Amino acid sequence: MTRPSFTEALATRPWLLADGATGTNYFQMGLESGDAPEMWNFEHPERVRSLHHQFIEAGADIILTNTFGGNRHRLKLHNAQGQVREINIAAAKNARAEADASARPVYVGGSIGPTGEIMEPVGSMSHEEAVSAFSEQAMALKEGGADVLWIETMSSEEELKAAVEGAATADLPIVTTMSFDTNGRTMMGITPKAFGALTAALPVQPVAIGANCGVGASELVATVLGISEARPDAAVVAKGNCGVPQYVDGHIHYTGTPELMADYARIALDAGAKIIGGCCGTSPEHLAAMRKSLETYTRGERPSVAVIEARLGPVSQLAKGVDTAAAGAAARGTRRRG
Repeated sequence: MTRPSFTEALATRPWLLADGATGTNYFQMGLESGDAPEMWNFEHPERVRSLHHQFIEAGADIILTNTFGGNRHRLKLHNAQGQVREINIAAAKNARAEADASARPVYVGGSIGPTGEIMEPVGSMSHEEAVSAFSEQAMALKEGGADVLWIETMSSEEELKAAVEGAATADLPIVTTMSFDTNGRTMMGITPKAFGALTAALPVQPVAIGANCGVGASELVATVLGISEARPDAAVVAKGNCGVPQYVDGHIHYTGTPELMADYARIALDAGAKIIGGCCGTSPEHLAAMRKSLETYTRGERPSVAVIEARLGPVSQLAKGVDTAAAGAAARGTRRRG
């Protein structure tokens, strides 16, 4: 089967459906808390491939490799920092095998998550060291057969820049997303609009930018509004959590139903998203509902924040146009001057 490249599909399709959660589904398949899911790529490849297969059967156009923590700094926590290449190649091959077995085009996104280190000047990790770690992972993902490098869940400008620079050494298309989970900002204080401006200035341009994870489907869609307003030219990614996480009987449970995630997919499309998927808590069942929802839908009006809240749940004050962090800083400055 001759298939269009990832960038061709992105340019010509009205939307692409990305997969759902990795970790949440692995826990249901036997992963123990504290274990490295990346080791499953060769310890339990059948489980890894099974989840990829389930997401493809549910309708995913893009599946992400089991390599979120596959850089040398995260793997060091499991004494596996010397296995970066082996782990990432195995993961990409597991995903590639399932993608290639599909009768329709399915693309493999090489998942690249944060290092877990704090970058200079606040922390001790240098730009050069971060670039080196991301490059090492990116090259291995390419070697294993990834179509696109998928940098996700970033929170700092410094690490995002290092990740894109490192990934660019592999000469594959790059997608990058940040996680806006602290009052509408990333953990390091970046707003959706600032993220849009930041990505526009990168020397290597990602083919798509957006948001993943965060605090729930409603805030994720509100974030997409901010990103698409700042970057109306960009292909935007929406990969939101399956509702809101709640602690029930010793386990994290996500409140999102297939019906809610189907509605989220439609509103995300209306908000300007081109790639839509799920993050934590999103099962193949949720994804199948999202696929069916999108296939029977024509993109509608851009939603207001009020519409998002009414259909998906509450959003942050920042999404409503109230920058509480800036207001607080201004108030503290006034008190100091006074």
